[in-house]
Amino acid sequence: MKNVTDSFVSLGHWPSAGSFGFNTDILATNLINLSVVLGVLIFFGKGVLSDLLDNRKKRILNTIRNSEELREGAIEQLEKAPARLRKVEIEADEFRVNGHSEIEREKLNLIDSTYKTLEQLENYKKETINFEQQKASNQVRQRVFQQALHGALGTLNSCLNNELHLRTINANIGILAAMKQITD
Repeated sequence: MKNVTDSFVSLGHWPSAGSFGFNTDILATNLINLSVVLGVLIFFGKGVLSDLLDNRKKRILNTIRNSEELREGAIEQLEKAPARLRKVEIEADEFRVNGHSEIEREKLNLIDSTYKTLEQLENYKKETINFEQQKASNQVRQRVFQQALHGALGTLNSCLNNELHLRTINANIGILAAMKQITD
C-alpha cells in the first residue's frame, strides 16, 4: 500500500506534471483498475447471478417434481399390475375358447407398458444423476479456480519487492527518455 501512495506523491514532484500527469507505477495503476473492474462486476453482476441461480433452482425443482410424479405413477401402476394381471387371468379362463390370442396380446401390452414406464423412470433417474454430477463438477472447478487464484495472488505478493519496483521505474524512465529524444 505504501508503494501506491508513493506513486501518487511522486507525481507532485515532477516539474512538468502540473495538475495532471502519468502514473508510471504499473502495479499501482493495475490495482486501481482491478478494484474498479471488480466493483463494477459486483454491482452489475449480482442481479444476473441471482437470476441465473433462481432459474437453475426452478429447473431443478421442476425436474424433481416431474420425476416424483412419474415415480408415483409408476408405483401406482406397479401396485395395480398384480390385480390387473389376476383380472386378465380370470378373463382368460372365461374366454379361453373364444380369444386365447387376444388375452396374450393384453398381457404383452401390460408388460410392455410397465417396462416403458420403468424405462422412463430410469431415464429420469439418470438425468437427475447426470445433473448432480455436473453440479458437483462445476463446484469442484470453482474451488480449484479459487485455490489457483489464491496461489497466484500469494506468488504475486511474494514477488513484489523494492528491487523489482526500482527496475520497473528505471525501465519506464528509459522508455520515456527515448520517446522524448524521438520527439525532439
